Amino acid sequence: MGQTKIKQTAGREQLGNFAPKFAELNDDVLFGEVWSRTDKLGLRDRSMVTVTALVSMGITDSSLKYHLQSAKNNGITRTEIAEMLTHIGFYAGWPKVWAAFNLAKEVWAEDTSAADAMTRFQQESIFPIGEPNTAFAKYFTGNSYLAPVSKEQVTIYNVTFEPRCRNNWHIHRATKGGGQMLVGIAGTGWYQEEGKPAVQITPGTVIHIPANVKHWHGAAADCWFSHLAFELEGEDTANEWLEPVSDDIYNKLNK
Repeated sequence: MGQTKIKQTAGREQLGNFAPKFAELNDDVLFGEVWSRTDKLGLRDRSMVTVTALVSMGITDSSLKYHLQSAKNNGITRTEIAEMLTHIGFYAGWPKVWAAFNLAKEVWAEDTSAADAMTRFQQESIFPIGEPNTAFAKYFTGNSYLAPVSKEQVTIYNVTFEPRCRNNWHIHRATKGGGQMLVGIAGTGWYQEEGKPAVQITPGTVIHIPANVKHWHGAAADCWFSHLAFELEGEDTANEWLEPVSDDIYNKLNK
């Protein structure tokens, strides 16, 4: 994974005439170099560290709100920020966290309806949605959730995608056997192999994914989606994660 170059202009826009050197350090060093070292620590983790540091120091002004918004943009969910702030409260102080919660509620305000939609979706699914898929979040556009169904005989996970969420193009590598099988269980989603038309997945749809084939899968634009994922045994198996699915490719499927 290479570095992601972060472009920041706030320093020059707000302080460029008054304190040009400070503006340069803010835009080019803090964000252009430190935040851009994503090969060392991802943006999501940097947001978690930054929010924790600001709240611990009692900084709950517009700078915290900016970093809360960045945290949301970097994949931290409403559930996760609530848990983060609750945890911080025991170490940094209750009043600081109360103030931070007021800002977080503003930043994640529209996610309340999403949480309600998630609850309704859980009621129509026979398998649990599970926990936020944080370990693989950098390979997804949008938020996904993971719940283990079986780890004996055959490994099975229930993978849930919020609307518009999809994983990156990827390949299940194997020298023999391998691959994956998907079974749609709730909502509507998409599966696509490179160079082929996308296939819609609805409850009961079975998708057979051969080893060494580039593909992606995820939710439709207007609804939540869950599928079971069966990992097939093989030799020298490994997942190769590739580039995100572009909005251009995705949006054409959802017109």
